[in-house]
Amino acid sequence: MSAADPYAPQSGDVSYDVLSYDLTLGYRVRTNRLEGVATIRAVAREALSSFALDLVGLRTSRVRVNGMPARYAAGPRLLRVTPGGSIAAGDSFDVEVTYAGAPAPRRSRWGAVGWEELTDGALVAGQPIGAPTWFPCNDRPDNRATMRMEITVDDGYTVAATGVAGASTRRGGRVTTTFTSDVPTATYLAAVHVGPYRTRPLAGSGEGVVPAVVVTAPPALTAAADRAFSTVPDMLRLFERLFGPYPQEACTLVVTADELEIPLEAQGLAVFGMNHLVPAAQRLVAHELAHQWFGNSVGLARWSDIWLNEGFACYAEWLWSEQSGAAVVESCVAENYARLAAKPRDLLLADPGPDDMFDDRVYKRGAIALHAVRRALGDGAFFDLLRAWTAEHRHGLVTTDDFRYAVEQAGGADAAAVLSRWIDHEALPPRP
Repeated sequence: MSAADPYAPQSGDVSYDVLSYDLTLGYRVRTNRLEGVATIRAVAREALSSFALDLVGLRTSRVRVNGMPARYAAGPRLLRVTPGGSIAAGDSFDVEVTYAGAPAPRRSRWGAVGWEELTDGALVAGQPIGAPTWFPCNDRPDNRATMRMEITVDDGYTVAATGVAGASTRRGGRVTTTFTSDVPTATYLAAVHVGPYRTRPLAGSGEGVVPAVVVTAPPALTAAADRAFSTVPDMLRLFERLFGPYPQEACTLVVTADELEIPLEAQGLAVFGMNHLVPAAQRLVAHELAHQWFGNSVGLARWSDIWLNEGFACYAEWLWSEQSGAAVVESCVAENYARLAAKPRDLLLADPGPDDMFDDRVYKRGAIALHAVRRALGDGAFFDLLRAWTAEHRHGLVTTDDFRYAVEQAGGADAAAVLSRWIDHEALPPRP
């Protein structure tokens, strides 16, 4: 990636790459006050006399580069940093930013995204450009980095965040928990959730190949969460069989006491509203879990390829539907094909444009495209393809052309042509 992503051209700085984020955060729920120190390890892609960090709505009080004070200028979207001396191409450098404020969502063409207050707590909705509302970052989907977060909240509140949780410590009525993620994580997939929660292991998980799952939820919703997530171990068994081993270091399911419009996934984590603890939301649970393979492990190099996240996760919904004894995949395809046929046929799946990147047609047409490839390859070769895809690109970056090549390698030019009809043309092909 040599230029800003055209879907989010005002986000990210392509002159350098972040290697790691180390965040020390203190948050007070009652006053919505966030205080942070971000220590960022980066490497210059070109000679730098200055560089930008994405930061929205929070006030910076100090910046240091390689331990020395640096000049900075804060705008509404960016923090422009000018170190005391130039940084040569290829050199590593450290940036420390001290900041504070009342975090809030930012307005975008996709709605309000970022840090969001709940009735009694907070959550992060990072996709696609919400990360800068709570920490300074290089907010590019292709710049993944390891993360460490040390988060302090008032006693009585629990934190769930990206990474593996360490032991919590209490001091002066405050609780501090450290989360460490050693896998490269996109900024939009970093998350923090705070509330009066209790964390418990999910029954039936952690057995055999199924990863240990923890549920973080209000105590009053414990029984409802246990019922809603009782099928998660079976979902994970199915997905591990079809997609390969679970690729994340953690598997945390958070439930808020508030209703949420949609669930939200992050690296090794997903959050659901209390309204999602119903049988009709099982498909959403499957969708968010599937993202741990498609999107969170196999990551996007650019936003125009969003169907590689959403089409795959949507198809996983249908696979689980069939496995659980509900509608079979063919019925799901037929039903959603009919819906697509009734909608405008002006979407190019391989490049839907920023306004339509989260359009339902991206999800459903992407899923049907995968089914068309499955029909062209046969079940054995198709699922071999998916397992090879997740293994080869584990915690890496991909484009549509990478998947196009993988399909051609698996099934030749005919299979690649089937895929092309679904992703490279606006016309709706016949139902597979």
